[in-house]
Amino acid sequence: MTITFDCTPLRGVPRFDVPLDASPAFRARLERMQRAVARHGTRNTYYLTNSTCTFRFTNEPSSGWVQFTIEGTVITDELDRKTVGSDLEIRLEKETCDWLTQPAVQWLTLSAKHAVEVEFDRYIAAGDLSRALDRLAREQAASDAAGGYVGMNL
Repeated sequence: MTITFDCTPLRGVPRFDVPLDASPAFRARLERMQRAVARHGTRNTYYLTNSTCTFRFTNEPSSGWVQFTIEGTVITDELDRKTVGSDLEIRLEKETCDWLTQPAVQWLTLSAKHAVEVEFDRYIAAGDLSRALDRLAREQAASDAAGGYVGMNL
């Protein structure tokens, strides 16, 4: 199994308003993040994007695998040490299994949810979460120092 994701700590995002000139894809992502904040708040919540979970059932690279795309919120305990839940949209994106059935897809979707939660705990333990928070703090400080504008990320 392979899991990848990008993580945005929601408490580190200074603004969620959608720029007037935002692309449709960027607008949609910001609107999903707005809904996540409305539903779960910004404390101990992390938004995952560009996420995939791939299960392999054979040793043949061209067949016998399924890949899910994942986006949504992971929620941690008060000290950001353990995942306590998630609100993820998980969708089957690709598959190379002639034998795949709908009950198997449902079970694998649930398995992907649990796998992402476990992987997020590993992400925390590896210190990646604290690095992400530090990066956001540096970006916010640079933005504040520049009067709210940093390069093309206006």
